[in-house]
Amino acid sequence: MASDNKQQLLDQRYLKMADIWAQNSYCKRRQVGALLIKDQMIISDGYNGTPSGFENICEDENDNTKPYVLHAEANAITKVAKSGNSSNGATLYVTSSPCLECSKLIIQAGIKRVVFTESYRLEDGINLLKRANIEIKQVDI
Repeated sequence: MASDNKQQLLDQRYLKMADIWAQNSYCKRRQVGALLIKDQMIISDGYNGTPSGFENICEDENDNTKPYVLHAEANAITKVAKSGNSSNGATLYVTSSPCLECSKLIIQAGIKRVVFTESYRLEDGINLLKRANIEIKQVDI
């Protein structure tokens, strides 16, 4: 029971950190942050935004998100791959539940647990993660 309480506290703290990290996003419509944790160490982080070297403008003149904007999860996963570290067995903390495309990356990256705060409007990403037997947990912070 004590370890459950400790995990709950860690989940809330990492999600608060992901929420703070989301503030780095230049996106106006929505700011999302993600942290990848393995063996109680942050191995990667990400927030939604444009690819490296692009202008930091996420929306077009009609306030639609540009098609090449990366999601926070994709940024965290590609960043860990670039670093040479492994996300196999890691936990992903993200401020919004993953979309379908990010869920595919999560599965392929070997992430075993996903903890999030807000639900994304579509549930197909969460449904795919469940199908892959990835532990999913929604936590209020």
